[in-house]
Amino acid sequence: MNTLLLLFLLSWLIVASVAAINGTQTLPGCQLKCGNITVPYPFGMGAKCSIATWANINCNTTFRPPKPFIGDIEILQFSETEVRIKNNIAASCYNQSGARIVHVPAYTSLLGTPFTFSSTKNKFTAIGCDTIALFSGIQGVNFSSGCTSVCGKREHVIQGSCSGSGCCQTSVPRGLNEVYVSTGSSKNYTDIWSFDECGAAFVAEEDKYTFNISDFYNIPSLREIPVVLNFAVGNQTCREATQNVTGTGYACKDNSYCYDSVDDTGYLCSCNKGYEGNPYLNQGCQDVNECEDVNSNPCKGICTNTRGSYYCSCPDDSYGDGRKDGDGCTKKSLGFGLLFLLLGGSWLYLSIKKRKLIKLKEKFFQQNGGLLLKQQISSPEGAVKSTKIFTTEELKLATNNYDQRRIIGQGGFGTVYKGILPDLRIVAIKKSKIIDESQLGQFINEFAILTQINHRNVVKLIGCCLETEVPLLVYEFVANGTLFHHLHKTSREMSSISWDDRLRIASETAGALSYLHSAASIPIIHRDVKSANILLDEHYTAKVADFGASRLNPLDQTQISTLVQGTMGYLDPEYFHTSQLTEKSDVYSFGVVLAELLTGEKPLCFDRSQEQRNLAAYFVMSVKENRLFEVLEAGVVNDGKTEHVHAVAQLAKRCLHMKGEERPTMKEVAAELEGLRGFEDVDLYAIPSGSYSSDSASRMEKEPMWSMDVPR
Repeated sequence: MNTLLLLFLLSWLIVASVAAINGTQTLPGCQLKCGNITVPYPFGMGAKCSIATWANINCNTTFRPPKPFIGDIEILQFSETEVRIKNNIAASCYNQSGARIVHVPAYTSLLGTPFTFSSTKNKFTAIGCDTIALFSGIQGVNFSSGCTSVCGKREHVIQGSCSGSGCCQTSVPRGLNEVYVSTGSSKNYTDIWSFDECGAAFVAEEDKYTFNISDFYNIPSLREIPVVLNFAVGNQTCREATQNVTGTGYACKDNSYCYDSVDDTGYLCSCNKGYEGNPYLNQGCQDVNECEDVNSNPCKGICTNTRGSYYCSCPDDSYGDGRKDGDGCTKKSLGFGLLFLLLGGSWLYLSIKKRKLIKLKEKFFQQNGGLLLKQQISSPEGAVKSTKIFTTEELKLATNNYDQRRIIGQGGFGTVYKGILPDLRIVAIKKSKIIDESQLGQFINEFAILTQINHRNVVKLIGCCLETEVPLLVYEFVANGTLFHHLHKTSREMSSISWDDRLRIASETAGALSYLHSAASIPIIHRDVKSANILLDEHYTAKVADFGASRLNPLDQTQISTLVQGTMGYLDPEYFHTSQLTEKSDVYSFGVVLAELLTGEKPLCFDRSQEQRNLAAYFVMSVKENRLFEVLEAGVVNDGKTEHVHAVAQLAKRCLHMKGEERPTMKEVAAELEGLRGFEDVDLYAIPSGSYSSDSASRMEKEPMWSMDVPR
């Protein structure tokens, strides 16, 4: 009977503890998460779920995953004292003659709310070599400030420094709740237009931004730098609020206290020492069991937890205060019992550690979709029958515990190691960097699709490991490096790839991309086609690789809205301006690869003159002006047939159309290149180059002002 009663009480305590933990973030019945972001009280979603109107959060489910907003402001993170929101950029761009072709001011209003821009964590920043940046707003009274960034030459720019040469910064005043930012110029960029055409300015979190000269050419990416907002509850000071603790107006609940906000308007709440949780909710602050965690346990002897505190004591055979920061515990006598206790404790510690490691692996395996993948592998209809799920131990052994000497490639998405499996197969193991939790949800579906790809010119995915926080991918090993390496050797020697090999590599790559667009069960847009992602084996056979940026394209959709991602020099300008990803974006990038194969030049090089800096634009202009043979690599001129070279150049020109609708499909590109290989003796230059036409998309003269307001 006593045993049954003890089990019942233990079960009740576990259920009560879980309920208490789940109930410390929101009011009962209220939604906790919007997409991947936790929305804690005093904020809330839905009727009566927040402390006041200003804290009402709109969870916009039109995004995947959903995103939280206050008014028009997108929220990136909530904390106990701050809210991080998405940035707002002001920018101006000029043409070579000094005419302003883009002018985008930025405005963010927090009027009528307890939010203010953090004066300690934000900075006003401006970039550019001829930028005059101003920002104004309301700080109780009207406020204006700004800074100037100038530099006469590109080499005058100091990387990582915002001292005024290429980048300037100034502080944000305390209590600011409205900001208007605009940019201008003293000389309309005419003196420095060859290396800088635009200036930008923004208010953002200081610790999240390090100036880089590449920011001149990638202004939209600056929107990812967050802005920190302070907030407070009520409009009284902490002292005034505590005089009415029994009333309904005091926001701090059980086991918590208040303190004044940094802007002297309103106050905030925090749990008392020894408690943790949400101080704005009834029973939101729960007792911290200081004795529970072996690593942070403050006692050397016996630790006894109490409400909001703890005390230490020593066993009967020891003396002292039992504290790690005090006298500890000293044995009254030593003997065989101590040795037995030490051995038993060590064994118990190692057993617990091993069990925790096993549970952690199981957690990652389930979190990364391992159970679903196992079902697909074991199912007779499974699409990933030939795929192997590796353990962490197998891949550690294959890479000699991820020895640095086994690294064969590194990039923005992670590191690639050379591995040797027990059956002596050589593989490439991709160890990705930490990724967003939202991407893990898509991993198993994308992995299953990639395993269906069976094309001789696409790097084969052999398997994966799901027992780590970020899944590891195992690919076939391609031994001869990348096409980029062979085309752009560090020495001045000419590339050793013959014209026939170049034509075949282009044809094989086009065939692989055409397969991804058309023949795969669900079309796949690669999104990062470049010579560095085309691997070559010992016979110079092309293998398309690196699907880290790829996106699945449902059959009923012609375009996908995404965050712009890719490599400068290869990036489709239409995709860059509209964020609408289509199969024609891969066609443009492939056109740049064709230009590389013909010229041997890199797609973007600041060592070249302004006219020749962007290979795609320079190549198209050279073809239009019948100057093709001036830009071709000498080996192509000597080795290739004139009519074949002309035909490939015209194809590259069509792929590089500014408008996606005017580009051919990858299927058409692949067919044309295959035709060139199959009819080497046919005169393919029957159509004069002048018969092809190309219209460049006009640059945007004006963009709408980004305006952000919250409810008053």
